[in-house]
Amino acid sequence: MTSLKIHNIETAPEGSKALLEKSLKANGMIPGLHGVLANAPELLEAYQTIHKLFTQSSFDKDELTVVWQTINVEHECHYCVPAHTAIANMMKVDQSITEALRNETPLENQKLEALRTMTLLIVRNRGHVSQEELQAFYEAGYKEKQVLEIILGLSQKVISNYTNHIANTPVDAPFQKFAWKK
Repeated sequence: MTSLKIHNIETAPEGSKALLEKSLKANGMIPGLHGVLANAPELLEAYQTIHKLFTQSSFDKDELTVVWQTINVEHECHYCVPAHTAIANMMKVDQSITEALRNETPLENQKLEALRTMTLLIVRNRGHVSQEELQAFYEAGYKEKQVLEIILGLSQKVISNYTNHIANTPVDAPFQKFAWKK
């Protein structure tokens, strides 16, 4: 049972109505997460803004998926893992990447594995990474910009993952076939 109200456009606070309309237009539905975030219009707006900025980062679709799903799995988000599995499918990300991330197994692509490793280091160590760890990331083909872009993606995922933990957001019907549990 959800512990926070899930709004629709009619029940949402005034400051969230246009934001939910934006979600509906972008997704063809209002994801349950967005309905929960609507309780605090500022948080819903922040989430949408960070999402837009992260998708405009230097990361390609595979790299976006690696950052999102690595964090979702590490945070054990019952909602976001299935949602991002569906998103990865829509983005035509190779299934082997999605399955490795869901199952916490190393990625075959060494550059993507370096991204997964750095993302985990940042999450687990709360941003404390060594010069040696940074150097390994750079040697894999990434730059300082991408370290900071991981933090941008993490910002988005903290909003969604933590909200879903508190709200116990039900997984939306289109994502249920991708259910996940650690």
